[in-house]
Amino acid sequence: MKSDIQSIELSTDELRKMQMNMLEMLIEFDRICRKHDIKYSLDGGTFLGAVRHKGFIPWDPDADIVILRKDYEKFKMICKKELNHSIFFLQDYETDRYYRWGYARMLRRGTSYVRAGHEHLQSQNGVFIDIFTLDSVPDSSVGRIVHKFLCFCIRKSLWSEVGKKVHPNPFFRVVYRALSKISKDRLFYLRDEIARICNKNDNSLLVRHMCSPHPKKHSYGFPRELFYSLSDYEFEGYEFWGFTNFDWYLKSIYDDYMTPPTEEKRTSHIPCSSYSLIEPSELMRSKGN
Repeated sequence: MKSDIQSIELSTDELRKMQMNMLEMLIEFDRICRKHDIKYSLDGGTFLGAVRHKGFIPWDPDADIVILRKDYEKFKMICKKELNHSIFFLQDYETDRYYRWGYARMLRRGTSYVRAGHEHLQSQNGVFIDIFTLDSVPDSSVGRIVHKFLCFCIRKSLWSEVGKKVHPNPFFRVVYRALSKISKDRLFYLRDEIARICNKNDNSLLVRHMCSPHPKKHSYGFPRELFYSLSDYEFEGYEFWGFTNFDWYLKSIYDDYMTPPTEEKRTSHIPCSSYSLIEPSELMRSKGN
């Protein structure tokens, strides 16, 4: 980042409080999904935390969910009536006109969390969990290459509103400034059209979240068959769903995933410039948190 972008570090107690705010959202997400038979999996570091720590990775202020598009659309529709809107807000580009990311989030009302370099964005903010929605990927080699390239272009164009301010290279800041002139509505229309066409094949071998970078080993997408078998995993005293084949999945992303990184590498990848949290709810306290 540019040197004038300032971030702050949460204390251990504040980080734990933030994790408890995120846990509330995971509980609400899981409650709705189980009630209505909507499949999902913990993802990334959250899934790793479930397997290695039976909860959050101690230094990680992040929570990720992965879900297939058809299941997300069902979840979103049910949330209109069933989500506790006084406490939570389901955020995507349709529910927040200023939101620029190609995946959804659930926000905890009463909190704030501003990422460093994002201060100028007008979208609603708060402590959040990311909900990565997966779409079908073409099965042909050429189709996968084209699809990956289009995903890259859309993702970078959406990020341009931030990139024009925080990218360390002046040349790329100019490029992102130009890309930021593209209407986000046009970008989302293109994203949705590509997803609609690809999702006609609901048995594709691979699925991917179109507007977020993938690990190198899964640059075209993840095997759809991961969703064919889900298991319960203990996480902070609760149970959440995750891929049954956790060992293959985590090894493919983190290699030796059961060995924690060295102290100097235990840093957050989500720097923030300001935040406000709330005390754990009665539900959290009742579970001994």
